[in-house]
Amino acid sequence: MDLYDAMRTSASGLSAQRLRINLISANLANVHTTRTPEGGPYRRKEVVFQAAGGAFGDALRRAAAGGPPGEVRPLKIVEDVRPPVLKYDPGHPDADENGYVALPHVNVMEEMVNLMSATRSYEANLNAVRAARDMALKALEIGK
Repeated sequence: MDLYDAMRTSASGLSAQRLRINLISANLANVHTTRTPEGGPYRRKEVVFQAAGGAFGDALRRAAAGGPPGEVRPLKIVEDVRPPVLKYDPGHPDADENGYVALPHVNVMEEMVNLMSATRSYEANLNAVRAARDMALKALEIGK
């Protein structure tokens, strides 16, 4: 595995975590959205990742054999299938005939934990890119 492979793998991780952070931000921004163009309240979104070039085990075997490691790619973005949370608020414009408003099933605490996890993963990939860059620079200094 050369430095280019390491940087490419970390870059795919950076891109994946950036997408995850964007979805978490959208979930937090729409925590009170009761009306969407599709109808009904906002549905929480989450990304499903896949190791590029096959299953995760295949990527590990390639890396162990000295081949290029696998990258991560978004497979799909899924919407939450849980029913909306009903809140009694008869004065709300979107309240039903019984006075209940359907709110998105977004747990702010869960989203914040996911955001912290995505941020830490992003930082780890960024540090790996920096380390590969530093190694490349040190290799260039050897030739001086």
